[in-house]
Amino acid sequence: MKLQVIQDSKGKATGVFIPHSEWKVLKKRHKDLEEPENDEPAKEEVWDGIREAFKEMKLIKDGKLKGRPIYELLDEL
Repeated sequence: MKLQVIQDSKGKATGVFIPHSEWKVLKKRHKDLEEPENDEPAKEEVWDGIREAFKEMKLIKDGKLKGRPIYELLDEL
C-alpha cells in the first residue's frame, strides 16, 4: 500500500493520503469503514493555508527552513 503522510510546516504528521483504488480495497475488507466527507474547505481555511505558505517561503528565503525540489511538490498534487 502506498500511503503518503501529510505534514504541517513543523513536520508533524496531520493526516494520511490513501489512493482511491486502495481505499476501495480497504472498504471491501473492512465493511465498517465510512465514506469520507467531501466538504469544500471554508474560505478562511484556504486563506490560512496561503498565509502558512507565505510564512514557509519567507523561512526558506531566510535560510531558516530547507526547501524541497518542485517535483516533490508536484507529486503531492
